[in-house]
Amino acid sequence: MRTRSIGLVVTAAASALLVAAVAPGASAKPKPGGPAETKAKTTEVQILALNDFHGQLRPPDSTSSGGRIGTTPAGGAEYLAQYVRSLEETNPNSLFVSAGDVIGATPLVSAIFHDEPTIEAMNLMGLDYNGVGNHEFDEGPEELTRMQEGGCHPVEGCFGGDGFEGADFEFLAANVTYKDSGETIFPPFAIHEFPGVDVAVVGMTLEGTPNIVTAAATENLEFQDEADSVNALVPVLKKAGIETIVVLMHEGGSAGASLNETTVNSCANPTGAAVDVIKRFNPEIDLVVTGHTNWALNCPNLAGTGIMVTGAASVGRVVTDVDLTISRATKEVVSASINNVIVERTEFAPAADITELINHYGEIAAPIENRVIGTASAALSRTNNAYGESSLGDIIADAQLWATSGPGWSHGAPAVVSFMNSGGIRAAIDAGPITYGEAFSVQPFANVLVTMDMTGTQIDDLLEQQFSGGNGVLQIPASLTYDRSESAPTGSKVSNVRINGVLLDPATTYRVTVNNFLADGGDGYSVLRQGTNRFVGEIDSDAFSRYVEFLGTVDPGPQNRITSIP
Repeated sequence: MRTRSIGLVVTAAASALLVAAVAPGASAKPKPGGPAETKAKTTEVQILALNDFHGQLRPPDSTSSGGRIGTTPAGGAEYLAQYVRSLEETNPNSLFVSAGDVIGATPLVSAIFHDEPTIEAMNLMGLDYNGVGNHEFDEGPEELTRMQEGGCHPVEGCFGGDGFEGADFEFLAANVTYKDSGETIFPPFAIHEFPGVDVAVVGMTLEGTPNIVTAAATENLEFQDEADSVNALVPVLKKAGIETIVVLMHEGGSAGASLNETTVNSCANPTGAAVDVIKRFNPEIDLVVTGHTNWALNCPNLAGTGIMVTGAASVGRVVTDVDLTISRATKEVVSASINNVIVERTEFAPAADITELINHYGEIAAPIENRVIGTASAALSRTNNAYGESSLGDIIADAQLWATSGPGWSHGAPAVVSFMNSGGIRAAIDAGPITYGEAFSVQPFANVLVTMDMTGTQIDDLLEQQFSGGNGVLQIPASLTYDRSESAPTGSKVSNVRINGVLLDPATTYRVTVNNFLADGGDGYSVLRQGTNRFVGEIDSDAFSRYVEFLGTVDPGPQNRITSIP
């Protein structure tokens, strides 16, 4: 099998160049296949897909929902590799693809090495293409380019005693361009050649990426509309004789049912952004592999569009097996089947090469990862109560306020309140000893704390923004309380806001601490951009770890800071 990737901007002016580049005669090497294959009327193509792996090299904790499907323990790179290899043995014409977030928001054993271990694991598994997701931009486009091309980290050098060769698979992103040149940061698509047929694989990044990663990471990039971007490619591909089009799109929605063994292959009334986007897709697109919202989906014909749509949950718990029969005469898909396969931990022995890789990096990280920094008196959950508070969220907000007002703070006036975005809390903590690795997994983004001035009016506006546009409820420290009305109209849901027991004064200036993602207006909290007199401090996970060490024993947060009123 051969592949060709095209790295041009998809504009009318570039269309002729694109057509020439993907023309069937452009390959200098003949396509594979003996006489029997040459006479065949169809080609059987298998596409194996996943999404939102997030560097979960080790099996995720099966005591939490993120480590199982229903009641079945699932996931872990060692097991995922064996499932992929077993499925590939059933068809020599196989592609292994990802719909984004292979890296980013990763556990310490990957994150401490800037996710090089995850790239190397995917190389061993034989990943072919990754449609770039939002978390791949967490450390900016230069670092993401290093993930593709290789080379040692520009500040920390080489890890593990050897160099880093980069990804053997290709990053694709049709809708992400540099502001200065208008060129795509990665090729928009690749053409994969099988006996008698070619398949186009298009990468599509979440258009809203700038709203959910730090502003500095995307300040030189433009993220275009997903549907407009892929629709511009379709006539170009068809003119070049490509009829089978697969899109790897990092966007999702809600599957309409709780995820378990019986719903993993359902298509029960899916809703959300991905559905709205795909309804605008050119119907010539055959398959869309989705991600971002961690849904499992198996839709042979999404909302009557004629487009197959899949999703494979997250962190390697599921691999999607798509089998396509493609006519060599028309180059069209003539039949298809889809199956979301749960990556169980009892079907195969773990893959020895992946185990060796994990152990190699685990040994280097162990002294840092396994250091005990405190004890949890009970499980610290990130599950929100009816009013939006989680016990772990309370503790994180307390930690950030403590870090910017407590012992050792010497950078101007201390903070009096802090806010933490719920979506940034990525793992819970079990009862018992708390290791640094566990604490790191809670906040794996390496965001920094920003302390700034905000008026009482701005704080009130911020609290109201929680209930507009699905921004999510902010986690708050013990210093802040307020009432929340379920019946009041949007914009007037918050009242009786008190800081240290005193009613919020609209005209008073308060010192406020948030992470830099929120400070830049992340998750739709645009009011935070108005904060002034900013001090940029330590990494949020370091502040949390110091707070755990300071407390020694950590009790669950009380979840009593928001009061519901009629």
